[in-house]
Amino acid sequence: MLVIAGIWLIEDGHTAVAVRTDAHPAPVAEESAHGLARITSRGELNRLRSRVRAAHGRAGASFLWVDVVDPTAGEMAMLADVLHLPPLHVEDALVPHQRPKLERSDRVFLVIKAVTYIEATSDIETHQVAAFISGEYLVTVSHGRYDVADAMHNRLAREPALRRMGTAGAFYALLDTLVDQYLEVAEEIAVDIEEIEESVFSPSRSDDSAAIYRLKRENLELRRAVAPLAGAAGLIVRGMIPQLSEPLKPYYADVADHLLRAAEITDSHDQLLMTMLMAATARRDLQQNADVRRISAWVAIVAVPTLIAGIYGMNFEFMPELDEWWGYPWALGLMAAIAFSLHRAFKRAGWL
Repeated sequence: MLVIAGIWLIEDGHTAVAVRTDAHPAPVAEESAHGLARITSRGELNRLRSRVRAAHGRAGASFLWVDVVDPTAGEMAMLADVLHLPPLHVEDALVPHQRPKLERSDRVFLVIKAVTYIEATSDIETHQVAAFISGEYLVTVSHGRYDVADAMHNRLAREPALRRMGTAGAFYALLDTLVDQYLEVAEEIAVDIEEIEESVFSPSRSDDSAAIYRLKRENLELRRAVAPLAGAAGLIVRGMIPQLSEPLKPYYADVADHLLRAAEITDSHDQLLMTMLMAATARRDLQQNADVRRISAWVAIVAVPTLIAGIYGMNFEFMPELDEWWGYPWALGLMAAIAFSLHRAFKRAGWL
């Protein structure tokens, strides 16, 4: 059994058929307010073979979009058999922790990460999305809780012109939606960095090393999603992906620019966090050194009266001061004078 989040047959920019495989093979369409159908389907993929092959014969902007969530190897094998997907790409789509990449031949294969910022904990969650793109179909395979079908459905519903551009338009909607998430999450990280920066350089005493390191790891999570796609952005800008339709090339160039900007921002954040970590560590070392100096100064001040009291406590037979009336106040005065002199000296030196 194959769990399919949505199956849409779009003909000339309009939804022609949406098939439910858990009920009857007859077409069942539920048109939304924007004219784009979306269904949830479960069942055997074999019931769709005839309709998929019919979709391959459509002209113009007709294409089939299939969205699959957390498939097994057997389920992907069924899908690959119907749509003739390359075995190596199918294998990559099944692994939920693949490195992001874009490969091109007679079709395009994309592995990209969807990122989500958790406001309450400042954590970043990543979910893998793989996409197979040809002139006749778009297959999206997602892992985790991210609903790529919802995101793309909303985008295509708002912009029907993208549907009329076929799989290139749908592919652009997918890329633009996910890349915009990178910039949004990068902005949230920037806000967290500003908060920690204020704490690091504030007059009050604080230890921000753990918070900086944690935020650095979250930025690394975003960087791992963005950095590998920098090469793909270059291919898009240079127009080296023939599957992209000519009218959409400026739009893809804009996506590539956003992707490169996100990569630059994550690199900048990483360098800034490293600098802040070094500053926080240096400040903590200075605080510890100040504590050691302060403790040493007080030990020196206390050592003087301790030494004097120890000398007079040895009970030697010939100690003239012990027989004089001024002996006791003289000893106390000597202790106080030396302690006061040491305190002033340490104070001027900045140890107290």
